[in-house]
Amino acid sequence: MLVLPAELTHRHAGATLRMLLQGLKAQDESLVVVDAGALTAFDSSALAVLLECRRAAVFEKRGFVVKALPPALSSLAGLYGVQELLPAL
Repeated sequence: MLVLPAELTHRHAGATLRMLLQGLKAQDESLVVVDAGALTAFDSSALAVLLECRRAAVFEKRGFVVKALPPALSSLAGLYGVQELLPAL
């Protein structure tokens, strides 16, 4: 399982994405699970990071789900019309 940090804003997006992609490559499970339970401070960059991680998982023909997506981030995903791309576990 991949885990998001407590803060994921534009300032942290690049480093967080690199960490997630490295973790994704190190796993061999058919389902990539990203745990967002620790996430307390975020902006729309968090969506961009999750969507890029999803893209990488799909490219490798793996499933992708997000565990414990904060309600405010889920609402933001709905506002941008990408909520279906970030299925919840």
